[in-house]
Amino acid sequence: MKPSSVIDWLLEPDQPAVRYLTLVNLLDLSERDSEVRSVRSDIGSKGWVREIFQLQSARGYWESSESLYDPKYTATNWRMLVLSDLGVNRDESRISKASSLFFERWLDERKEENIFTDEICVVGNTARMLTRFGYEDDGRVKRLFDRIVEIQKEDGGWHCFKSDTGTLDSWEGLAAFASLPKSKWRRKIRNSAERVAEFYLQRHLFREGRRRYAPWFRFHYPRHYYYDLLVGLDVITSFGYTDDMRLKPALELLKRTRLKDGRWILDATHPDLGQGAEYRLRRKPKRFILEKVGQPSKMITLIAMKVLKRVEGDLPR
Repeated sequence: MKPSSVIDWLLEPDQPAVRYLTLVNLLDLSERDSEVRSVRSDIGSKGWVREIFQLQSARGYWESSESLYDPKYTATNWRMLVLSDLGVNRDESRISKASSLFFERWLDERKEENIFTDEICVVGNTARMLTRFGYEDDGRVKRLFDRIVEIQKEDGGWHCFKSDTGTLDSWEGLAAFASLPKSKWRRKIRNSAERVAEFYLQRHLFREGRRRYAPWFRFHYPRHYYYDLLVGLDVITSFGYTDDMRLKPALELLKRTRLKDGRWILDATHPDLGQGAEYRLRRKPKRFILEKVGQPSKMITLIAMKVLKRVEGDLPR
């Protein structure tokens, strides 16, 4: 495929969410553009978003009325994280209904158990999700960003488990900052974002530990709370770090994994227990899958092209 043919593939009408994201992120059309508005209005009625909404209960949750988090990875938390990637927002009644569950159950500081005492994996994901849905000015969401800053390690990273140092695996705070328009970055957010960007750049997005961790070099979607090289590239380049030489090894790998026809494949879905994975699961999760593993992926291709467009200033050739 030529670049134009890959764009045509991403613009196919079967997935209006991908079509919308392509128009805005790759073709630079304004949200006010008539085609963008038309496609966005179709997102909830066709494709992945419609399929996810069809599984939602009348009360706004998925799977469990008791837990927003379990079962992994099909309960409300995981469904909403994906929906936040796909261009829907609080104007959609099904989003606002589900969002209210998070505010009632997780973001009420009067309750003994609330998210503001949790670690970065949950806090960062929730901040990113609710910000993308349009709740960034809500005081409770602002408090989530305060929490992200509060729990940042001295080295600039974060860790989802007890540790004095950060890890590349805990990228959720970085992604939360990326979801927030820079015009709304308070000074402490700006300072925190600069520190964590340096944390990732110092490590070239993948150099941690004595040897390479194989799952980081496979591309996945949905991401849930797992890290890989494309996650790092997407977030760091969205911050504006596009000409830093420390990105070169990661960018070279991204280009090498591109198919001859210009697309990228979905290497694996999470949890990735493939070669090189160094963990085992206590409970078998319910996988949340949008596309076929080993086949060209619209989500992976869209994200990869977005990264290269930021770096090269134009659609990748």
